[in-house]
Amino acid sequence: MDELKAPFPYFGGKSKAAEQVWAAFGEVANYVEPFAGSAAMLLAAPDGKRIETINDFDGMVANFWRAIAHDPDAVADAADWPCNEVDLFSRHSWLVRTQGNLSEKLNADPDFYDAKAAGWWCWGACNWIGSGWCSGNGPWIHDGEKIVDRRQLPHLGNAGRGINRKLPHLGDAGRGDEHPRTTFIHEWMQALHERLRDVRVTCGDWGRVVKDSVTTRHGLTAVFLDPPYEKGAMDYGAGGMGLGIAKDVQAWCAANGNDRKLRIVLCGHAGEHDALLAHGWHLRTWKAGVGYAKTAEAKANYASETLWCSPHCVPQKTDATNDLFMVEAA
Repeated sequence: MDELKAPFPYFGGKSKAAEQVWAAFGEVANYVEPFAGSAAMLLAAPDGKRIETINDFDGMVANFWRAIAHDPDAVADAADWPCNEVDLFSRHSWLVRTQGNLSEKLNADPDFYDAKAAGWWCWGACNWIGSGWCSGNGPWIHDGEKIVDRRQLPHLGNAGRGINRKLPHLGDAGRGDEHPRTTFIHEWMQALHERLRDVRVTCGDWGRVVKDSVTTRHGLTAVFLDPPYEKGAMDYGAGGMGLGIAKDVQAWCAANGNDRKLRIVLCGHAGEHDALLAHGWHLRTWKAGVGYAKTAEAKANYASETLWCSPHCVPQKTDATNDLFMVEAA
């Protein structure tokens, strides 16, 4: 089966590491992803019945996944729009102004979602250049009641055609007289809806979803941790969490890694979390694509991607010389 992916690009996505990560997890009863982003690891999970929980601090990210779970057609309708610079500017302004209380609404009501915001956010992410989409800190920012315009052109290369990535594993049935792109987008959102049917989506601090009530009380639990890196922070989406989170995550890993009911994988750049090796953790390395990296430093950061695996993860295979080998994802 082809891998189902998010319909928007996301800095720091780990889809190419999925084979390595799930090899480390093996078969588990419960899966928790505290920094969901594009939910690449969830979407790449092997077949099997498990409890699944994803979380993101960014209200726009959490709202997208919740809206998809509730009303994929409404999200598709909002996302189905050509690349238009004026619309990108005005929708970005509206989203930045709306984002302020979006997380509060998501947390206050488990049934709340904003399908229009989800669709517009997804559409914009597909047409935006670089980082800063909906962060309020990018080339277009909202300063009080004033829109400060420091924009550059929307993405006019191959990636600047809206939601236009390869759609996996869908049938040939059309939707009446709709444009093929409309059918394409609706079917993609529907496929995501079906995948997220039983996934629990939360919005808030990562620490809430690594407590016993969410993890080990449900049996053997895999926890995938991909916090904003201390190095190369701009490779990631605008979660608003800032630096320092990775250190807190590492401390949690050191304190909980020996729990036999936990299999934890932590992401970072080479050397970032090597203190865990003294606690029985092991390394797995993988090679990320350069993606939208522009600077030499950013490209070097991609080449140093590393996975730290807790002591009770499935041991890594070895080659004939009994040395750990590197698997380069295609």
